[in-house]
Amino acid sequence: MDTDVISPQQVELTAEEVKQNNDVEMKSEKPDFAPLKASELNGGKKEFRRVLIPPHRMTPLKNNWLKIYTPLVQHMKLQVKMNLKKKAVEIKSSKYTEDLGAIQKGHDFVRAFALGFEVEDAIALLRLDDLYIDTFEIKDVKTLHGDHLSRAIGRIAGKNGKTKFAIENASRTRIVVADTKIHVLGSYQNIRIAKNAISSLIMGSPPGKVYSHLRNVSSRIRERF
Repeated sequence: MDTDVISPQQVELTAEEVKQNNDVEMKSEKPDFAPLKASELNGGKKEFRRVLIPPHRMTPLKNNWLKIYTPLVQHMKLQVKMNLKKKAVEIKSSKYTEDLGAIQKGHDFVRAFALGFEVEDAIALLRLDDLYIDTFEIKDVKTLHGDHLSRAIGRIAGKNGKTKFAIENASRTRIVVADTKIHVLGSYQNIRIAKNAISSLIMGSPPGKVYSHLRNVSSRIRERF
């Protein structure tokens, strides 16, 4: 009975060939797909949001429409429409939208303007991911009526807005006082600092004491960063 004799060189060559074949198979198993667009991640469906604009903000909306329209269309690749009949701004994603969260950022941006924030401040919601708006009422802190409520609002604003500006600069936030509602724009930690200062003013603390506390807090924040 004849038997085939395999030399050691033939065994080495066979092992190398097997290794090359395995490498080729492993490379062929990895798919190479192009990254999906935001429209493709949603199954091709277009998202739609409508932001209602209060009557007193319609005139500022018309005056600042170019500043609002441009970043939404050019940078976020969204479709925007001012609906005068419904007094709303309608935002819609398109096939050119690249960011999956663009529609939500655009909604937050327009909503911030509707609440009373300046366009220059609200546009930060489009550029940064860790910003949001927190809204609360004075009665959530303390139930006040009549002149006591008016004095609390006056303490928050201060003479010529001095107190409000001091809180904004110390906490790195933006604040809008709309009657009994207060809107604060900023990061989570900074909003908490601003809310604590505003709550102290509502409870009756003198502005001087609140200023000193804000200075201490802002100095600690600068040291931390």
